[in-house]
Amino acid sequence: MRHNKKVNHLGRTSSHRHALLANLANSLILHKRITTTVAKAKALRVYVEPLITKAKEDTTHSRRTVFSYLKDKHAVSELFREVGTKVTDRPGGYTRILKTGNRLGDNAEMCIIELVDYNINMLGAKAEKAKTARRSRRAAAKKAETPAVETPATDAPAAEAQEGQAE
Repeated sequence: MRHNKKVNHLGRTSSHRHALLANLANSLILHKRITTTVAKAKALRVYVEPLITKAKEDTTHSRRTVFSYLKDKHAVSELFREVGTKVTDRPGGYTRILKTGNRLGDNAEMCIIELVDYNINMLGAKAEKAKTARRSRRAAAKKAETPAVETPATDAPAAEAQEGQAE
């Protein structure tokens, strides 16, 4: 039984698994979106989200801690320069997993794992949703029931035009 065994070993030794997750994390940080299997994506999410949380605070200690996981200075600088500054107000949940179906060769479940703040399509859809106001049928019915009242101010320009012609 697998009681209290939360780590998915992915059929690899410990060193192989750490190298795999470091490489996947580097690719995710540099490209902002990668395609992989669902099992690797779920393991990667557990691996990379604490690193992104550390990137919110740009100190020498946090840079060295993240570098000990990633082993790539370009990915570390990208993480602290761009990703860390973009997610400062987000309390967690920096990645999104989108399932894409099964792979043809071995029928493995495939997915796209991406950084949430970098998906242009979903950010655009969110902005469009924010623009629309919620309207109910009841409010429209109330407006139709109230009669339009004519104000004398609408007749004032016509009266001024007639006075101008008389003079």
